Amino acid sequence: MVWIWTEWTEAPIAAGAAFLLTLVIGRFLIPELRKLKAGQEIRADGPAWHASKAGTPTMGGIMFIVGTGVIVFVLGWPRMLGGNFAHLYVYLFALCFGFIGFVDDYRKVRQHQNEGLTAKQKFILQLLAAVVFLSLMRYEGLLTNRLYIPGLQINIAVNWILYLMFAAFVIVGAVNAVNLTDGIDGLACSVTFVVMVFFTAAAVLWRLTALALFPSALAGGLAAFFVYNHHPAKTFMGDTGSLFLGGAVAALAFAMDMPLILIPVGIIYIAETLSDIIQVAYFKATHGKRFFKMAPVHHHLERCGWSEAKIVTVFSAVTLVCCALAYLAIQGRH
Repeated sequence: MVWIWTEWTEAPIAAGAAFLLTLVIGRFLIPELRKLKAGQEIRADGPAWHASKAGTPTMGGIMFIVGTGVIVFVLGWPRMLGGNFAHLYVYLFALCFGFIGFVDDYRKVRQHQNEGLTAKQKFILQLLAAVVFLSLMRYEGLLTNRLYIPGLQINIAVNWILYLMFAAFVIVGAVNAVNLTDGIDGLACSVTFVVMVFFTAAAVLWRLTALALFPSALAGGLAAFFVYNHHPAKTFMGDTGSLFLGGAVAALAFAMDMPLILIPVGIIYIAETLSDIIQVAYFKATHGKRFFKMAPVHHHLERCGWSEAKIVTVFSAVTLVCCALAYLAIQGRH
């Protein structure tokens, strides 16, 4: 029997290898984070029942960042020798956001407080990373100014300047939306796992073999991270991990030339962000009243009596359904 290496076999191999590697890295990383006293500081205005989480090692996202990166480089090496760097660009872009998150986490750990970089500093760094990525993708011919509408199979040409402004806004927004979702054990990890499976399936469907490598490897890395991050979490991904994941989600959407697909596949990220916006706006408009018991919406559900495990299960299921519908919507594109 002859083994044929195709995108259909590479994706599960990448996922499996990243899973095992990330699992091993985690066994060594978590004790080291404890030694460094890289414990999470809990917000004073956060849920009172989260106080028990104080001191849980943060920056655990390093394990799936490294695990995914190794697999992307090793399995993607033949493509890079052939001049195809699409998978590498996406990984490095996500890594830039992961580094921003690492700086933020490091400052929090060093200063023993829940505030790291200022909002302005984060925004500037994130916008800079987005502009560099978009410029590189356009230079390499991997980015178009045609806005694809899933389901309708329509491509609308947009002025390049307007498109790049739109793209930068979407990237920064998506990154921070994923970051906001990382509020309870296993939530951002499990939801993004489903999103990565969708991007892997889409890349395989369209035979974008290089791009399929990154999301499949990251899906494996996230599955391994969940082993350490499910309730009660042994480690948190920190901004290091959540900003990396946000960068990965946004980069894949643009690298596959379908940014609007973020609406259905990122429905939980959007809901979390909107709940926060609504809470702040309502609070200001009513001079102190709250629309939700607490924002983002996962904290509201906690206050309504939902367990962390139930929230993770329901949010992941909603994401799965929306990703399945999104996959059906892109069937007729190519």
